[in-house]
Amino acid sequence: MEAINASIGFDKRLYRQDIAGSRAHCKMIAAAGVISEADRDAILGGLDQVEREIEDGTFVFSSKLEDIHMNVETRLKAIIGEPAGRLHTARSRNDQVATDFRMWVRDACDRIDGQLGALQEALVTQAEAHAGTVMPGFTHLQAAQPVTFGHHMLAYVEMFGRDRGRFRDAHTRMNECPLGAAALAGTSFPIDRHATAADLGFARPMANSLDAVSDRDFALEYMSAAAIASIHLSRLAEELVIWTSAQFKFVKLPDDLSTGSSIMPQKRNPDAAELVRAKVGRVIGDFTALMIVMKGLPLAYSKDMQEDKEPVFEVSDTLDLTLAAMTGMIARLTPNVERLRAQAGVGFTTATDLADWCVRVLNVPFRRAHEIAGSLVKLAETKGCDLPDLSLADLQSIEPGITAEAQAVLTVDHSVASRTSYGGTAPANVRAQAAEARTRFLTHTRFLNGGGA
Repeated sequence: MEAINASIGFDKRLYRQDIAGSRAHCKMIAAAGVISEADRDAILGGLDQVEREIEDGTFVFSSKLEDIHMNVETRLKAIIGEPAGRLHTARSRNDQVATDFRMWVRDACDRIDGQLGALQEALVTQAEAHAGTVMPGFTHLQAAQPVTFGHHMLAYVEMFGRDRGRFRDAHTRMNECPLGAAALAGTSFPIDRHATAADLGFARPMANSLDAVSDRDFALEYMSAAAIASIHLSRLAEELVIWTSAQFKFVKLPDDLSTGSSIMPQKRNPDAAELVRAKVGRVIGDFTALMIVMKGLPLAYSKDMQEDKEPVFEVSDTLDLTLAAMTGMIARLTPNVERLRAQAGVGFTTATDLADWCVRVLNVPFRRAHEIAGSLVKLAETKGCDLPDLSLADLQSIEPGITAEAQAVLTVDHSVASRTSYGGTAPANVRAQAAEARTRFLTHTRFLNGGGA
């Protein structure tokens, strides 16, 4: 029973939140006249000592005491005696753990916001440096149209910006305080839940005592945002794995972010990227596990909810690690500019530019222009060359109206420069988008102070 019931092995992470919640509760019930000022001062002093002992490593955690709450309270009693027993007046471990955990997850949202901001900064910096670096763009992992490396980096800036928005939205929704809901029905003592909520940095107390002790939406929403962010990290990691291969040679990672082989001396394996890609499975699995725990629970609290913390803690640890690894890789990778340019035109990637020229100059419907360009691609395939290598006579053999002007649009530089629509890949656009991204994501935000609220 002790082995299955105890949670101190993992919920000791909540000690700061638990002690902060106890301080706020103590001050509030003293102000309400529920306990004396002398008891209040003794409790607050004892809690300070407990916190120091935990932080300096001298505190002895006991599984016999089940959880962080009873470990703290038992040590508090050993330090100050009988007044410690008054601290739990007008509260329950149900509202206590809901408050502690909500505060921990709220802090985790802010921390991840800061880490995502650091990754965005690395991506924006690469985008600024390579706004004009031409590379192949893909659909279905097949050559599609030329883009720029900077444009590709900014796509992930947008993804991680949405991730930051999800964590901030989750923070806003979870910023309600359960403390004072007691076991499930509230309390008959004259408490001030608004005071404790304000003391702990919450926007307001939770409105329903049953919901307050039984809700774990905040944990699920945090894990949902983490799962989506991990998917974005995995997609970027997959591209780094592909791009660093000998067959692509698009980018190079530094030696200290790559690994060798035990048998093949030439290998430079992108292990960090592969592990970032793999760890999304752990995050999604933890999210799924908690959803399954919660799906059939009646109101209010059930011991099943003890299973909420380990998956959340693992998700947090995993995301901390994968974000640090990805930020390091993005900040220090080196694009192979020559290779990217050489591959940008492979696979007839400027065929759409030729079709667009036919629409603009020859005034043919786009579907007809598409047929013309497709026929020229087939001709180039037959000749074993690329579109820019076709002669004017070759072009006119398919469409007599084509002039020498059309040959100019078949270069990759012209292709990317022409994509000036909002959000397009033109280098001038990319430079403007990078500057705008710095303002939108990296200026006057919580990222600037490390993600704190």
